[in-house]
Amino acid sequence: MQKLSRVRVKRKGQVTIPSELRSKLGIEEGALLEIREEGGTITLKPTPRLSAGKAVEKKNTRKSSANLTKAVETGVDRRC
Repeated sequence: MQKLSRVRVKRKGQVTIPSELRSKLGIEEGALLEIREEGGTITLKPTPRLSAGKAVEKKNTRKSSANLTKAVETGVDRRC
């Protein structure tokens, strides 16, 4: 049987994933997660890590995040 964990939603919609789950699933700070809602259930799924050649440098993180947000909002898939 799976262990039930409860987390509190903060003002900006943030939640903390329990450290036991982060360790078990290899989720580290800065990791990307897929989020999906279906039938009133929210599912978070770790995305595969990028190879070293595709890693985004920290100094470009803000710009990359803005581009990602814009792409998601407009439905653009930049992986193609």
